[in-house]
Amino acid sequence: MSFSQEVIFKKIPKHLHQFIANQDYEIYYNARDQAVWRYVMRQLSHQLKSSAHPIYNEGLEKTGISIEKIPSIEEMNKCLSKLGWMAIVVDGFIPPQAFMELQELKVLAIALDMRSIEQILYTPAPDIVHESAGHAPMLYDAEYSVYLHRFGEIGVKAMFTKQDKEVYEAMRHLSIMKGYPSTTKEEIKQAEEGLNNKLNTVTILSESALLTRLHWWTVEYGLVGTVDNYTIYGAGLLSSLSESKSCLDDEKVKKIPLTVEAVDTPYDITNPQPQLFVTKSCRHLTQVLEDFADQMCFRKGGAESVEVAIDSEIISTCEYSSGLQVSGLFTRLLKNSINKEIYIGTTGPTQISVNNKELDGHGISYHTEGFGSPVGPICNLMTPLEDATEYDLITLNIKRERVVHLEFVSGIEVIGVLKKIHKKLGKNVLMTFENCTVTSPTGDVLFQPEWGIYDMAVGIKISSVFSGSADKTKFDVYPSKSEETAKKIKYSEKEKSEFLIYNEIRSIRETGKNFKRIKEIIKLLKNEKSEAWLLFLEILELLKKGSREYTDVRNALISISKINSKEKHLIDRGLNVLDSE
Repeated sequence: MSFSQEVIFKKIPKHLHQFIANQDYEIYYNARDQAVWRYVMRQLSHQLKSSAHPIYNEGLEKTGISIEKIPSIEEMNKCLSKLGWMAIVVDGFIPPQAFMELQELKVLAIALDMRSIEQILYTPAPDIVHESAGHAPMLYDAEYSVYLHRFGEIGVKAMFTKQDKEVYEAMRHLSIMKGYPSTTKEEIKQAEEGLNNKLNTVTILSESALLTRLHWWTVEYGLVGTVDNYTIYGAGLLSSLSESKSCLDDEKVKKIPLTVEAVDTPYDITNPQPQLFVTKSCRHLTQVLEDFADQMCFRKGGAESVEVAIDSEIISTCEYSSGLQVSGLFTRLLKNSINKEIYIGTTGPTQISVNNKELDGHGISYHTEGFGSPVGPICNLMTPLEDATEYDLITLNIKRERVVHLEFVSGIEVIGVLKKIHKKLGKNVLMTFENCTVTSPTGDVLFQPEWGIYDMAVGIKISSVFSGSADKTKFDVYPSKSEETAKKIKYSEKEKSEFLIYNEIRSIRETGKNFKRIKEIIKLLKNEKSEAWLLFLEILELLKKGSREYTDVRNALISISKINSKEKHLIDRGLNVLDSE
């Protein structure tokens, strides 16, 4: 079976293709990128031996992720396919709704970029360390895999708002700015102010925003066990050299038992977290998720949920009790005296579907100006209209090609020539009229014959409301991929020459040949007074402890560490791992 990017690409729905990138492995990653990967993974492997979830280290190997090189997406898919998952590469942040849909499809979105050497401990931008080494290994825990998939199924239905999109774009921009080594302090300040301004405009937290918090405190920054005895399973922690260590300090980082109330705690993507949540088990994660889902519009339905759809100002779907789904920009809701929905309406292109599949002839090219329909029971009909048999309909004189007068209990009236009754899954879902008039309980005209054919949805209530369209293959409502992409680093000629040496060292390590060349490289670096600490560390790993060359290179590292305090910390960490082997 082929696991090429082209084959995987074809398995992804077309409306998601805009977010998928191509991992041109040999071109995209240079030799220093590979060294950065090795450094991070060697550190994490050493650091997480006792603090990571027991499945993590086992999962690393089983998901095609090695310490030695940046993983290829094709190699990962060979392994993930055994678990019923697959992976694709994306360019940094993608819209949360698209991310959730991929997760619903059991597809991991893997950021293409590799963090820079300047941000080797932590990067605020998504990178391949975080996405692959952080997320993928935990899929080998069956209960966690169930949770991640279920999160996608629920997350894709979460209601979001125009404000959410603006906050997402501002957060993406800040991440890009912080992820680029040469970004000035002023540029970062402006990006931070931009994000804060967008956050300050948020008047109400949407389902999507709250669910994103739950994702953050579990999938990204979660601990499992008890507040006194826990291990790390969150990808954000597992992929961060700094926070995977600092999070263990119980005095500085508060530990809180995970409940659904975690959604009330905001987070900052660009700074260490002051508190973390501890789940009792990976199975408990799903319980908490379901507790939150019980509060969501897709489960509650009703007038309150329709109002959420209207307030969101984004394309949403209202599903009738018959199973009929109306997708569009909801702008109208009529209620009765006890606040029950009796009429809903959209403005602009609208889609009519059943079971997430568009009804033939009822796409956005047909319903171009909107859709409106009553909700509720019919007078003198004991059976809900969606369940009515042919005999039930005849008793009320509801016959095709006849003038039909439907009087709803709410007081809404529909009078017109019945042309067709659409049935799906054993239910009456849609009735089509000609020469039709629809009036509200107060006598307002909701539809008149001059407007053309009238399609009336069937259902006694709105059972579910969720974001987006029902059939995304026919009505793609995702925002276009952001025009702002992660900046590509421009390397100096000195750096480019160092990359060649990194590549030589890598070749020596992998082949076990040409060790004599190391002495020449050391001499060259000393003559150039190189301060490439990671390159020296890579060389040191290949030298025999106690040899003259080993001592020379170690002294060179110590000299570099005296010049820069940040590099001293990194060098010390590298030497500690080397000394422990």
